[in-house]
Amino acid sequence: MQQPPQPQRRLQLEIPANLNGVYANAVVIAQTFSEIVMDFIQIAPNDPRARVQTRVVMTPTNAKLFLQALTTNLERFEAAHGEIKLPPQPTSLADQLFGTIKPDEGKPDNE
Repeated sequence: MQQPPQPQRRLQLEIPANLNGVYANAVVIAQTFSEIVMDFIQIAPNDPRARVQTRVVMTPTNAKLFLQALTTNLERFEAAHGEIKLPPQPTSLADQLFGTIKPDEGKPDNE
């Protein structure tokens, strides 16, 4: 016997008045068997430190649903505003994080 379709559930989103947005310009993603861990980080130019701004942990199923929702929203954005052009990708994570950092001029390497 076929089950009748479930009516769509509407969520009432409650946003606290004191909620602050968090800016991140990169994310480091790791996974275990049961979790996807995303550390949203902020990297400043000429600073070797990358500060974790927030950590989001999801089940793999919810992470895949998030990916689908993000893909849908990016497609809508590009339909309205044009293609998002990506910069050339660095060859490694080290180059991505620290490629623009130059050693101090005139400072010995052993300091």
